[in-house]
Amino acid sequence: MNRLEQIRFLNEYLLGEMPVYRTQAESFPADEQSQRRLLRSLMNVRPPKPLDEDFLSVQDALLAAEREKKGIVDAAALPECPGHPGIALWQGDITRLKADAIVNAANSALLGCFVPCHGCIDNAIHSAAGLQLRDACSRLMQQQGHPEPAGQAKITKGYNLPARYVLHTVGPIIQGHVTQWDRDLLAACYRSCLELAAAQGLASVAFCCISTGEFHFHNQEAAEIAVQTVERFLQTPTSIRKVILNVFKDCDAKIYADLL
Repeated sequence: MNRLEQIRFLNEYLLGEMPVYRTQAESFPADEQSQRRLLRSLMNVRPPKPLDEDFLSVQDALLAAEREKKGIVDAAALPECPGHPGIALWQGDITRLKADAIVNAANSALLGCFVPCHGCIDNAIHSAAGLQLRDACSRLMQQQGHPEPAGQAKITKGYNLPARYVLHTVGPIIQGHVTQWDRDLLAACYRSCLELAAAQGLASVAFCCISTGEFHFHNQEAAEIAVQTVERFLQTPTSIRKVILNVFKDCDAKIYADLL
């Protein structure tokens, strides 16, 4: 199959599972870019359930090719920030990072974002990893039996991501002013991810800017908490040798550059 044939196969498979979306799908133009957007939309709304091997084979081939086209960034090669041993700053798409683990800022359902093509990091990570990630998260949540509390962390495989694992954490949602409780929960997110990564013997972890997007934590204060928490953790005996503070927006890049 060429790329467009792969996309069409996957779209038809998902529409067979979810015929309620077929009328909407017919409004998408037939070109490759539009059909790929339809595929991401269908993957975003698909509920977790068993995955067919034929579907996974084509999905994984498509996502692997897209991963290579975007370009993989080796976390081990990123330079440390002067005066901050073990910490690197990198601006870009976290789904390109080849690290032992990347961190996903999740919601309490821990199933990824169900809004088609939404711009949040949760959607980006699940879309690049493939539908296996939502299925794995669903199994974790079924075992747990309740929503994921803020400040904790779960780990899954990375599937089609360059990263070996994904660490999922739920940050505090800010409504009004940031409280000390919010600050403590955000610090707990960073600490829980690092502790879980260390318990798995991982050496590199890449963090997104937890809670600063849809959850409205003030960017400057969130960055200060992130740097302080990571630096304190790295002062203790641990398998973790490098923590990458990943930013996407220019405003966050400036904040972290000033701090580091």
